Amino acid sequence: MKLACCWMFAIGKYGFPPSLPNMLKAIPEMAALGFDYVELEGVGFENLRAVIDNREQLRQTLVQAGVQLSNFAIILPEVVSEDPQVAEPAIAIFEEGVQTAVALGSPNVWVDSYFPPVEVVSGTLMTDQVVFGQQTRIRIPAGFSWPRFWDHYVRVMRRCTAIARRHGVRLLVEPRVGELTSNSEALMRLMEAVGDDNLGVILDTAHQHAQKELLPLSVEKLGHNIRYVHVADNDGLVNRHLVPGMGNIDWEEVLLALKRQGFDGYYAVDLEQLPDLEQCFVQGRQFMEAYAEKLGL
Repeated sequence: MKLACCWMFAIGKYGFPPSLPNMLKAIPEMAALGFDYVELEGVGFENLRAVIDNREQLRQTLVQAGVQLSNFAIILPEVVSEDPQVAEPAIAIFEEGVQTAVALGSPNVWVDSYFPPVEVVSGTLMTDQVVFGQQTRIRIPAGFSWPRFWDHYVRVMRRCTAIARRHGVRLLVEPRVGELTSNSEALMRLMEAVGDDNLGVILDTAHQHAQKELLPLSVEKLGHNIRYVHVADNDGLVNRHLVPGMGNIDWEEVLLALKRQGFDGYYAVDLEQLPDLEQCFVQGRQFMEAYAEKLGL
């Protein structure tokens, strides 16, 4: 089993998004928790530009820490804007981000499923502030058309998938509560619409369990499209990201379902800001290692 430490460790310790100096601190700290693989994110234009411009320093830090990059997130909600003057600069730096992932040795880049262009009345978007367990209220603005926006979103994802393919990495999309492709059915629809097997999905156990998905069935539905797994637990009622085993996810059935599908990708421990954060990530790693031994993963 290939176990990775999610970038949520750096976010939980240093804030959202971590500055470049704190990124450089976080990488060896993640390695010290016993992980061989780590994630990295570039969030928004300024933070992503810092990663791009300092990728050689980040690469050396990864090498010195003895870890490899499993996934690089490029978080730019402007990419899905219907305004070309907003979207085109985002697409341009997205491609630079993909090139950076290649330079850092990541086999994957990932994007969020992003929030639709509706008015947020209460709550915060996770691209602005990472808050788990909140309630979000929205208002549909005048002129909004879901069919039009969905077609636009598919075109954007097709374009981003082609960019990733051109540079030799896979593009993954992470489902998150309330966003454009938040569950298995939406992900399946997106995969079919884009029609490119270079696009895959992240099975995010916490986000999808909070939406009352039956996770073993989600694995069967998504099948070979699952290229990566985010590992966290909750009670199936509130979108928390807890240490696996602290909620009520049926981990054995989820992992057996992944085994049946032949999944051999990364399992990335993905926890929110919890007390004793370092120990929680170690507990998450040990939990998964125990199941790997038990189930022969």
